Amino acid sequence: MKSVADVNEPQLDNQENLPVVLTSELRKVYRTGFWLNQKVVSLKNCSLKVYKGETFGLLGPNGAGKTTLLKSLLGIIRPTSGRGLLLGKPLGDRNIKQRIGYLPENPYLYEYLTGWEFLELAAGLFQIPKDIQHQRIPQLLELVGLSQNDARKKKMRRYSKGMLQRVGMAQTLINDPELVFLDEPMSGLDPLGRYQMREIILSLKKQGKTIFFNSHILSEVEQICDRIAILTQGELICSGSLNQLLGNADKYHIQGQGGDLEILKKWLPDIEFESDGYWQGQLEGDYYDFLASLRLMNGQVINMKLFRLSLEEFFIQQIQKRKYG
Repeated sequence: MKSVADVNEPQLDNQENLPVVLTSELRKVYRTGFWLNQKVVSLKNCSLKVYKGETFGLLGPNGAGKTTLLKSLLGIIRPTSGRGLLLGKPLGDRNIKQRIGYLPENPYLYEYLTGWEFLELAAGLFQIPKDIQHQRIPQLLELVGLSQNDARKKKMRRYSKGMLQRVGMAQTLINDPELVFLDEPMSGLDPLGRYQMREIILSLKKQGKTIFFNSHILSEVEQICDRIAILTQGELICSGSLNQLLGNADKYHIQGQGGDLEILKKWLPDIEFESDGYWQGQLEGDYYDFLASLRLMNGQVINMKLFRLSLEEFFIQQIQKRKYG
């Protein structure tokens, strides 16, 4: 995977062209054991870019290092080595925290408060004036689909998982952030709850906010994200847009019989041979030119369909390739 340029302070003359998230060679090592003499590498030389206004999905199996990377970006933990910028400022800079929203995977919500009281508490931490609070809190409750009556009267100890997730999202947006970090925002939600969370994220995207989120629900990521990256065993193994990683939807998967096998390999690099002279593979090149070439080889097409990997298929393929080589 290509590394981004080193993020040194002298290189920051043109702030407007910088990605909103930029890291170079981030590494995090934890010490464990009774004498702290054992090392666990949670992040390995992680370099990525996230651009203004895009929705970026960070994918990976459990224990891949996704939350460690997120917390490093937010300044909750310090990376062992490497550099990074958030909204043009070094990681951990306190001045940018007013411009960021963060929803942890398991947010701690004060269950003895109502949802409304909790949002007032969060707004107070950002020193948001009362008149703005009274405008913004109802707007956020409407955005996340939580009734004002429930928010005002019901203690959060009586909330369902979905309602708690909605309150958590509302507090994430209480300061009207430019950059929103979401750690497994759909974890534990039923299909309706995931749909509602997806709609909230899409509405934030329409507002021009930059969204960075971790998830293992790949079907949702495929519908929401502009670009993704896959992290496994602490290492980013690929990143890009869905078209770049999964391929364009105008590629063909072809099954056929006969022909010159050496020539076929040039058209179908991943060709697989079956019994009785049958073969199949994904076409690289112009379909009509391939058919003309196949006729000259006395071959024939048995079956043809448009082909593109799903994100889940691509994810499993990449993880297995990394695991088994």
